[in-house]
Amino acid sequence: MLIENKTFDELNIGDQAELRRLCTQDDMIVFANVSGNHNPMHMYDADGDADGHPEAIMPGMFVGALISAVLGNVLPGAGTLYRSQNFQFHNRAHAGDELLSRVVVTDKNDKDCTVTMSTEVRRVRDDALVLDGWAEVMAPRRKVTYNSHDLPGLVVQRHRHFEKLLKRAEPLAALETAVVCPEDVNSLGGALLAREHTIIEPILLGDADKIAATAKELGQSLDGVEIIDIKDHRGAARRAVELVHEGRANALMKGHLHTDMLLRPLLDKVTGLRMGRRFTHIFVMDVPGLAHPLLVSDAAINIAPDLKTKVDITQNAIDLALSLGIKEPKVGVLSAVETVNPDLPSSIDAALLSKMADRGQITGGLVEGPLAMDNAIDIAAARTKGIVSPVAGRADILVVPNLDAGNMLAKQLAYLSHAESAGVVLGARVPVILNSRADDDMARLASCAVAALHHNRLSGGAK
Repeated sequence: MLIENKTFDELNIGDQAELRRLCTQDDMIVFANVSGNHNPMHMYDADGDADGHPEAIMPGMFVGALISAVLGNVLPGAGTLYRSQNFQFHNRAHAGDELLSRVVVTDKNDKDCTVTMSTEVRRVRDDALVLDGWAEVMAPRRKVTYNSHDLPGLVVQRHRHFEKLLKRAEPLAALETAVVCPEDVNSLGGALLAREHTIIEPILLGDADKIAATAKELGQSLDGVEIIDIKDHRGAARRAVELVHEGRANALMKGHLHTDMLLRPLLDKVTGLRMGRRFTHIFVMDVPGLAHPLLVSDAAINIAPDLKTKVDITQNAIDLALSLGIKEPKVGVLSAVETVNPDLPSSIDAALLSKMADRGQITGGLVEGPLAMDNAIDIAAARTKGIVSPVAGRADILVVPNLDAGNMLAKQLAYLSHAESAGVVLGARVPVILNSRADDDMARLASCAVAALHHNRLSGGAK
């Protein structure tokens, strides 16, 4: 945006200018952090007056700042400084409202180069007057141009996509979940928190004494929660599988035990939970600044998947994306390059997966590969490379070449981009919830919500 001002000598009585601004939830967060005003009336998810409903009212000074944006950007523009400002508030603006801010020159003072302007802000949808008043400013004397694109951008870190998943999952019936060895504060706390949000109804399997001691450490009650006392981890995992066969559990959740110990009884050819596809792990990631959830697979189970395994990885990820409400999942199959290179096996596998999707061997989504990371998620990068595809630059799912690449990618997103991740395993009769010990409460809740939404879709429940 190129800003060019109007000098004092160029201004005339009656000159006017206006700008439009869509108010967003992120604006509230930024304003609260910058101003230090944490009034819950101005937070998108808080009930500031205890009436049972979030208010999400835009702060008055944020609305007033839209007047300063007109003054500083357009009229008079660059070089303008305030002398005084008066506001009278008539209505409220909320997140989602588009506002129009307007200034009109009403007086000029040649002695000190000040200009008086009438000011107002209106809601666009109904033309309601939100505020009016006047401003006295020192107008610039010299022409100035300034490119505002030079300003650094801001990315608000919040659980935008996970919050939506929770809203979709909470109205569903609680998912009966066998929680295996929740004998530490993270695993037990996550299960109880998901129960509090009515996402799961946990059945706790493990050492009852350790579980009780952990609940006491958390200050949580286990009243009404079924506990099956099994002292060894292998036995607890086997009993969890039996609960699925008995129809008492529709999901499994990893507690304080090794992942391979949990999965071993699931993979048993006679008594396990195999369904014909390979077990594959999927990270559902909430990446700050990204407009949609990002699924990464496989980053935790299949170390060096062959083409057949990658078909299952891709299909499982598409099925999960559909369960999360992504209507036509777009799959970017990653390699180091976006062209097929016979010396690079991952590029060949990616091309074959793309063609298999074209022939209906992979269904439910759009599959494109090979794609490099940049042109899989960034439209500008895809255009620079001349890639014309509905997937390139818009991928909802990233299928990685191997576990090394997937694990590194997921952790880079978590630790460098501050993404949150929810982890599930698909391919069994029921979803398996896998959490890391480093996951926070939101990640644990989101993992349970993902499992609940997937089970709901597979069981034909309400969407």
